[in-house]
Amino acid sequence: MKSRFLNAAVLAIACLASPMTEAQTFPQRPIRIIVPYGAGGSPDVLSRLFGQKLSESLGQPVLTDNRPGASGIIAAELAAKAPADGYTLFIADTGHLAINPALRPNLPYDPLRDFAPITIAVQVPLYLVVNVGVPASSVNELISLTKSRGDVLYASAGNGSPHHLAMEFFKSMTGAKLTHVPYKGNAQMIPALLAGDVAVLMSGLTAVRPHMEAGKLRVLGMTSPKRSPITPDVPTVGESVPGYEASDIIGFLAPAATPRDVVMKLNAEFVKLLALPDVRQRVAGFAMEVVGSTPEQYAEAIRDKQQRYSALAKAVGLRVD
Repeated sequence: MKSRFLNAAVLAIACLASPMTEAQTFPQRPIRIIVPYGAGGSPDVLSRLFGQKLSESLGQPVLTDNRPGASGIIAAELAAKAPADGYTLFIADTGHLAINPALRPNLPYDPLRDFAPITIAVQVPLYLVVNVGVPASSVNELISLTKSRGDVLYASAGNGSPHHLAMEFFKSMTGAKLTHVPYKGNAQMIPALLAGDVAVLMSGLTAVRPHMEAGKLRVLGMTSPKRSPITPDVPTVGESVPGYEASDIIGFLAPAATPRDVVMKLNAEFVKLLALPDVRQRVAGFAMEVVGSTPEQYAEAIRDKQQRYSALAKAVGLRVD
């Protein structure tokens, strides 16, 4: 009898100790980062940058697994259903965590239920740009122009994209009269703006900066809550439209049941890497801003963006089936 109780006690102690043991010994094999885009996009670039740094820090290979398609749903579902052991991570942006839930009622994953947030890695502001032939040099002039003409076209990288929702926020808060023309990504929407087929769009800086510097496009504002150190002379849209904010956040998550100690070890590693001067320099070169956060701060940011996009989708009748 004593032997049976002793064995049970030993087993209980082992169970209590196992999370700490997992964190102390993690990782013991390669880590995979699932990326919901093909090669070359911002999450892919970040995955490879941090994968290299994590590999050096943790002493194990960190592999990038590109799973593009279906607005990131394929990758998100795969990551959500992966073993919750810290060896499969998911790099996601606002589209996967807030826009998809707002526009698609039957998602096979729930961002808050199925994932354990690790950290926000970066913030990516969008830039409000117009063709130089558009007679508007400020946000307020653009708003007035759309109201007087009523036929101003704006481009996006597709229905339900961050570019689309950022402009719909702009319309809902300003009453601007803009008509949406969706394209299949930057490769189509930027040439359309340069050709004058559309007048205005929201875009990441990398895609439009060469054309701005060449004098072919004019930037009116950017979507972060405060001016970016990357472009300190560009005003925020919020300076003209109080309360406006539509920046993208990109971060790392794990499957929901991943042990807390493993999540916190990964958080510490990512935050440490985000503080490295060479990492900060490279991130700035991609026109992104380093953040770094606790898992709780990341979860709160996801909830906040979900509420904002859900309210917008309901107010203007947006839905993607």
